[in-house]
Amino acid sequence: MSEARHSGLTLHTPDDGDAGELLKRRQIMRRTKIAAAVVLVLLVVGGGRTVISRIASAKTLEAGTAERAVNYVRTALPTESQGGQSVLLPGTLLGAVQAPIAARASGYLKRWTHDIGSRVQAGELLAEIDTPEIDQQLQQAQAARDQAAASLDLAHSTVERWEALRRKDVVSQQELDERRSAEVQARANLAAADANVQRLRQLEGFKRITAPFSGVLTRRNVDVGDLIDSGAGRPLFLMAQTDPLRVYVNVPQSSAQLVKPGQEVVVTQAELRARRFPGKVAHIAGAIDPATRTMQAEITLPNPEGVLLPGAYVQVALPLTASASLSIPSNTLLFRGEGTRVAVIDGQGKVTLHAVTLGRNNGTSVEVTSGLQANDRLVLNPPDSLVDGDVVTTQAPATAKAPA
Repeated sequence: MSEARHSGLTLHTPDDGDAGELLKRRQIMRRTKIAAAVVLVLLVVGGGRTVISRIASAKTLEAGTAERAVNYVRTALPTESQGGQSVLLPGTLLGAVQAPIAARASGYLKRWTHDIGSRVQAGELLAEIDTPEIDQQLQQAQAARDQAAASLDLAHSTVERWEALRRKDVVSQQELDERRSAEVQARANLAAADANVQRLRQLEGFKRITAPFSGVLTRRNVDVGDLIDSGAGRPLFLMAQTDPLRVYVNVPQSSAQLVKPGQEVVVTQAELRARRFPGKVAHIAGAIDPATRTMQAEITLPNPEGVLLPGAYVQVALPLTASASLSIPSNTLLFRGEGTRVAVIDGQGKVTLHAVTLGRNNGTSVEVTSGLQANDRLVLNPPDSLVDGDVVTTQAPATAKAPA
């Protein structure tokens, strides 16, 4: 029903106040619809923006994931083992000849002539011992020898007289044989007395302690008046020959086959930083010690100036001849439960783990005796997650360098 018809049917006509109220309501409704439309538009725009942003983020994430999924690695090539490598071994300097000097005769120390640090020549007097007991024993032995000599003279003259009587058949043959036997016994007694006198004279000669070789006295253990007991075994002096010196080193089993007599070595001492002392391998044991898995080598070291001292700790640089194995960087090794492996890359970037047998370890590089070819490309610093079949992107290969 229209407003005009409704106005005709009504009993009264709306006034101006009701018309204004109706108009105001219509304006409010229109504004509400406009606000709702604006809000709806804004929600649609915001939702679209969110969708577009998420799509862009997903594409960025996908691109970043694909980029990070590429495994970039650096590679290195094996090289042949170079000569000039050396192994550094610890050692202790010893005199070429060194020995404790003990007394053979018992007594009291009368005097000593040289103290520690003295350089003496072979046969030079070091000390004298007063041996009154040995002197008395020598005198007694000489008297017993004279007595035996007199008995021998008497027995000899007796035999001569009894032989003359036997020719005249005055005495029996038995009596003559007895006199001859007495002469033989007297001669044996004289020989025993001579041996005893000679023994005591030699023992008395040990009163003089002399240097058995030319060298340096490194220790003196006695002083004047000390009781010297030959049975105690306490040395009076310690001597060492300081030129040349010798050094014993234990060569590891991995390098034992490369050490030969006559090889030149270099000996250094930490306190003498600017000095290098050349030596030579004199002897090798020729066998591996099963307890330490090392081989002992003796090195002769000239020391004409006496700079090096016996007993000092030194380091021996032992040069090793080149072997026929390949050398690779130490940071290409993978230590797995099934053994030592290296990652080898083919032309398509596919990784294959190869089992290798290691030789000498030179620090930054290690020798490989089997399991590699000279043209294999190895992964440097391979991750623990690397397995057979992984595809990687490589950089330019670097040549492995063996340390000099």
